Amino acid sequence: MLSANAEQRANIKFLTKLGKSATETYNLLTEVYGDQCLSRTQVFEWFKKFMEGRKNVGNDPKSGRPPTAKTPENVEKVARIVRRDRRLSIRAISELTNINKESVRQILHDDLGMKKVCAKVVPKILTPQQKEHRVNCCVDTLENIENDPDFFQNVITCDETWILQYDPETKRQSMHWKSPKSPRKKKARMSKSKFKAMMIVFFDIRGVIYIDWVPEGQTVNQVYYKNVLTYLRERVRRRRPDMWKNASWVLHHDNALSVKRYLAKNNIPVMEHPPYSPDLAPCDFFLFPKIKSALKGTRFESVDAVKAKATQLLKSITQDDLQHCFQQWKIRMERCRDRGGDYIEGDNILTV
Repeated sequence: MLSANAEQRANIKFLTKLGKSATETYNLLTEVYGDQCLSRTQVFEWFKKFMEGRKNVGNDPKSGRPPTAKTPENVEKVARIVRRDRRLSIRAISELTNINKESVRQILHDDLGMKKVCAKVVPKILTPQQKEHRVNCCVDTLENIENDPDFFQNVITCDETWILQYDPETKRQSMHWKSPKSPRKKKARMSKSKFKAMMIVFFDIRGVIYIDWVPEGQTVNQVYYKNVLTYLRERVRRRRPDMWKNASWVLHHDNALSVKRYLAKNNIPVMEHPPYSPDLAPCDFFLFPKIKSALKGTRFESVDAVKAKATQLLKSITQDDLQHCFQQWKIRMERCRDRGGDYIEGDNILTV
């Protein structure tokens, strides 16, 4: 049995053979079918098709996308395309697979468990040799900790960083709660201050031992760093007399300057640090982010003022914070060892 629409199309075909015009055909159909009649546009379109020789009164076969796009075949098709080029947009995948965009989105998110993220910036694309070196350094340190549970009690770590007179707060820091009727706060676009000072910090699991503010215009070269180490030795003697007396302290530093002769001369053992590894340096993954986060968004009147504030923040760090830092350091080394030297970022491993 023909459907109502197909029946009307059959009548249109019959009327064309009788020599009726398109308007006459539409008027006759309206008299018979009333409100159920095809629209004027549809009648005229079918009238033209039959005049051009069309025989079939049925619907044209639908081409393209199947009624249900989330089939196993389509899931596999999308997976293959994404594996070839992970930068493709949902629209591009839809055009390549002839699957509607919503189905592509569901396949990506629900079936493949994928989401689109930006590439993570890392210090360096590590070579296999550099990854192996990172693993070896971690293994050596972890063996020292296993042999001597108090190993970290004797480690003094250090690094240098720039402290800015003004550093704009992050977008997350500027977030605030608002009601539906309250206005959204605005802030002007600001740039980082050109005035800055370099700080070198030495600390251990008990607290900050020595802070050196590099004079403006001074380059941290071999000579200058030797002088810093001389001041450090004096601070260790005064602030860590037990470590000084037993000569038990170990220096951990990420410094490319050649001061090995000085360290050997003064019997200062060094804990090896792999190059391009800020994720394994307590200053970089803990201390400096903590200080700089507290300074962001505050405009200081002078570089001396920001130095004073940074020093105050450093001295306010508790032993609990530092013990947590060293625990995280050990965990990071374990993860680096277990995952072949890949970069660590928080709880995630960055593979490059």
